[in-house]
Amino acid sequence: MGKVIINSDDFGYSRGVNYGIVDAYQKGILTSTTLMANMPGFEHAVELKKKLPNLGVGVHLTLTCGKPLLKNLGTLTDDGFFKKLSFYQSNFKIDSNELYQEWNAQIQKVYASGIIPTHLDSHHHTHTFGENQQVVVELAKKYDLPVRGNFELKNQVRHVAYFEKYFDDVGVEKPSDRQISIELDHYLEQLLEKLRTTETTEIMCHTAYLDQELLEGSSFVFPRVNQVEFLIDSDFAKKVKTDKEIELITYKDI
Repeated sequence: MGKVIINSDDFGYSRGVNYGIVDAYQKGILTSTTLMANMPGFEHAVELKKKLPNLGVGVHLTLTCGKPLLKNLGTLTDDGFFKKLSFYQSNFKIDSNELYQEWNAQIQKVYASGIIPTHLDSHHHTHTFGENQQVVVELAKKYDLPVRGNFELKNQVRHVAYFEKYFDDVGVEKPSDRQISIELDHYLEQLLEKLRTTETTEIMCHTAYLDQELLEGSSFVFPRVNQVEFLIDSDFAKKVKTDKEIELITYKDI
């Protein structure tokens, strides 16, 4: 039997994102999410989580969106805002101690809200970049938390056996980047078989309803709404929910 975590990133981004995540959890097959401690919807997300004790909530470590929690982070910020993703996609140079302190503050804020995090991952996968990997390993060991296993140093921390990174494509009308290079139905059939036969899997997705914050701040918007409906009403969701060889879990179960 395969144990499966279905995790929606960006909890706390905005109210619309939060409500989409909650609907995908309460009505669909979503089991987990990760919380952005520095974003406008944080307090709203915390309120929602308190009513949903079995929803797994990790920390979505943030480095490329909004403002940091700490001040005087000269290597991480421009004019008080985090540097853009493009900065980290080239040969970037930052102070690893500044990053450790900021990410530690984000984790601490989640704990202080009353939420015990289930795991760590990051916005735009910045924990997978360069020396950032060592920082997330140190924090994972400090708090004894698993980490999304899509980086080179994953064997130094707890992680699932398989990470499915292409599920976002189910929300895209015409996939254009990599992305799913095979016909969608065939992709989903293959994925179901992998879920049945792999010991532990995380499927990453991005569920949300649209609001002004998301429309103005993100380049990945409308597919999120499609993913809410997909996780609730699709044949794939119904098969996952009823398949006796698939157990839906959260990171606290690994």
